[in-house]
Amino acid sequence: MIFLLIPIQDSFSELEISTNSKVYSPDHTLQVYGNGLAEENLILRLFAPDESITKFEQIQTNSDGSFNHQLLTWPEPSSIVPYGTYVVEVLSTEQNGLSKKIEITFSSTTELVSVAIERQIDTVVFAPDTGAINQSFRVFIQTTRDGLNIGNDPIELLENSQLHLPDGSSLSLKDYFRTLYAGVYYFDYTPRQEGTHVFQISVFNEGISSKGFGATHVLSQNLGGINKQISKLNSILDETSTELNILKSEISGFDDTLSSASTNINDSTDNISESVNSIEEASSQLNSLLFPIIASIGIIVALQITIIARRR
Repeated sequence: MIFLLIPIQDSFSELEISTNSKVYSPDHTLQVYGNGLAEENLILRLFAPDESITKFEQIQTNSDGSFNHQLLTWPEPSSIVPYGTYVVEVLSTEQNGLSKKIEITFSSTTELVSVAIERQIDTVVFAPDTGAINQSFRVFIQTTRDGLNIGNDPIELLENSQLHLPDGSSLSLKDYFRTLYAGVYYFDYTPRQEGTHVFQISVFNEGISSKGFGATHVLSQNLGGINKQISKLNSILDETSTELNILKSEISGFDDTLSSASTNINDSTDNISESVNSIEEASSQLNSLLFPIIASIGIIVALQITIIARRR
């Protein structure tokens, strides 16, 4: 009897990971270690607080399945690597995508291991919903950290902010900002393109980053101008309607005049017809009277001719 032994790897699937600390500060190393399958390919990823990938590497486990890898030496905080909560993920390429994750904290100090305080920046963008080409509008930004306004120089605080234009290009807003008062900033912008303009406001303060977004849809002219044109058009339509009513009244009067003239013509035609009949009757009567007279004259002339003839 022959037994066919087929190893089923999933039956022995395993993946364990750990890190050398839970809280890190600049210049500290992030060490990731654990166990997987023997000589297995693993993918290590480090996710930033905004869920973007800060670090990506691929390693292979030892013959006993163990691994120990230095993933990162923490740099000074920046807009790319700010303070905050990060996620370390180890992904198996041979165990049907099995993955394990660990949350760690990047902070200014590692002394707060037991009570790690995560500070937060909130960014709010106030942009008008609509605008018009070649007509300036104002965008306001409010930045707060732990509920308090941040009053730094806007050129440094908001230096990575951008405007995304409808044609796909981007414009740096670094030199546009002005301070209204501590924590509230603004800039004026005059659009040159129709379409949606997206304002990406990036804040970086004391190792912590934040982003806020606003959008303005730019038209060929603003709604105020459109409303004025609509009002003007309504006024023109009202005047046209009034003139049409006057014309309608005049046409109605003209119809009455035509009707009266038609009636008069009909009456005149009837009178003419009656006159013609009267003339015909008079002509008949005249003929009746003249015929005997003419006959008598004819007889008299004939008699005279006869008398003259006899005298000769």
